[in-house]
Amino acid sequence: MSPQEGTFCVQTIASRPKLHVSTDGSGVVGHAGTRLLADLADVTGLTAAYSSVLGSLRPRGTGHDPGRVMADLAVVLADGGETITDLAVLRDQPDVFGAVASTPTAWRLLARADEKVLAGLRAARAVARERAWLQAAETGQGIPAARAGGRDLPGLVLDLDATLVTSHSPKDEAAPTYKGGFGFHPLLCFLANTGEALAARLRPGNAGANTAADHITVLDDALTQLPDAHRHGTDVLVRADSAGSTKAFLAHVRGLRTKGIRTFFSVGCPITEPIRRAIRAVPDRLWHPALNQDGSLRDGAEVAELTGMPALPGYPAGTRIIVRRERPHPGAQLSLFDTVEGLRHQVFLTDTPSTDGGTAQFLEVRHRHHATVEDHIRCGKDTGFGRFPSRHFAINAAWLELSLASIDLLAWTRLLLLDGELATAEPRKLRYRLLHVAARLTRGGRRLHLRISRSWPWRHDLAAAFHRLAALPRPTG
Repeated sequence: MSPQEGTFCVQTIASRPKLHVSTDGSGVVGHAGTRLLADLADVTGLTAAYSSVLGSLRPRGTGHDPGRVMADLAVVLADGGETITDLAVLRDQPDVFGAVASTPTAWRLLARADEKVLAGLRAARAVARERAWLQAAETGQGIPAARAGGRDLPGLVLDLDATLVTSHSPKDEAAPTYKGGFGFHPLLCFLANTGEALAARLRPGNAGANTAADHITVLDDALTQLPDAHRHGTDVLVRADSAGSTKAFLAHVRGLRTKGIRTFFSVGCPITEPIRRAIRAVPDRLWHPALNQDGSLRDGAEVAELTGMPALPGYPAGTRIIVRRERPHPGAQLSLFDTVEGLRHQVFLTDTPSTDGGTAQFLEVRHRHHATVEDHIRCGKDTGFGRFPSRHFAINAAWLELSLASIDLLAWTRLLLLDGELATAEPRKLRYRLLHVAARLTRGGRRLHLRISRSWPWRHDLAAAFHRLAALPRPTG
C-alpha cells in the first residue's frame, strides 16, 4: 500500500494580480455596447416617432425632448435597468449617450401618461416596426418564419398569454391573484417569428384569465402593430392556451377575415365531460404518433382528431378538435380523468383545414410550440415588466409600454445586426457579451473612437454589429 494513499496533494495556486482601486479614472466607459441600442432606436425612427406623438408634453419647447426621454428609458430597460434611477448609467456618460434627462424629469413625464399618451406610444412603435421590417427586407434578412415540427410555418404567428407580476407594496389596482399572491395580471401578445412584443394591457391581479374582451383588445392592438403589407397579405395564426377558447374571442378571430386579415386560431380547450366521453370512444387504430419539434416521432405520445364527436355549438364553422395523450413524467399533477386513464390528455381547437396540410399530427406539434411564449414572458420580466415602479396605475401602464419597446429593440438588434449564436440569444446573454462591455473613449481626427479591448471574446461581434448599424437605410422625413 502506497504511503501516500488516502492523503491530499496540495498544489500552489497562482494568486490573481494585485489591484489598487481608485475612482479617478477617465476616458473609460461602461455599458459601451448599449450605444448600439440607442442608435438603433434612432435608425428605426423610434425616437423621432416618440418625439412626434409627445411633442405637446414639452413645456414651451424647452428642456429635454419627451420622445428622447422615452427612448432613453426603453434603452435602459433593454440594457437590464429596473428603475427610473438607472437612467444614471446613460446620463453619467454624456460623451457616449449625449444629454440624458434627470430622474425627476423622467418621473414628471411618466406622470403625464394617460390613454392618449399610451395610444401615441403604441402608434410610434408601429411606425418604427414598419421601418425595421423594411430594413430587414432591404438587407436581405426579411422576417423569419416560425418553425414547428421541423417545418416553416406560413405567415406570422401571434402568441397570447397572461402572466402574474407580484407587487411587494400597495399600488393602484394591484389585487390578490388566483395563485394566492398580490399584484398585476397583464395580458401580452408576442410575435413568434422574431420575439417582438406586439401588445400588452396592464390588468389588476384578479382579472380573469379567460376574459374575451381583454383578448380581443390585445389582439387588435397587436394586429395594428403589423405593417399593412403583412397584416393584409399574410396568413396570421393566433395561438393561446385554454383561456383563449371563449366563443366570443374565436368569433372575433374569424370575423377579422371580413376585414381582409387572414386569421386562423389554435387555442387550448378545457376537457369537459363530453370531450372525455369522445376520447374514450376513439378506437386505438385512430391514434397516431405525435411529433417532436424537429419532426421526429415523440416517444410515448399519440394524437387523435375528435372533430364531430363532441358537439361544439356556438363555435365558428370548421372548428376542429384534436387531442394528444402522453405518458406523464414522474411527479406531474394529473386530473382525475388523467389518473383513471393513466395518461395525460391535452385538447385544443383550430380552424386550419386539413386541405391546407393540416394533419392532426402537424397541427398538434404546431400548437404545442405555443409554449415558447413562456420564454418570451420570462425574458420580458427581465426587460422591464417584472416590476412596476409607481403606485399610480397610469405610470405603470406607460412603463409596460416602454418595456414592450425595449423588447422590440433587442429583437431588432438580433434581426438586423447579429448573426450566429447571438442572433438567437436571450437578453441576459446579449448583455453579458455585448451590451455591458467596457471600452476606452479617445479623440483623434476630429472624431470620437470607442475602443473595445482587443482581448474581449466577442469584440468582433460587437464591432460588426456597429458596422451593420451604420449601413442600415435611414428613415426619411
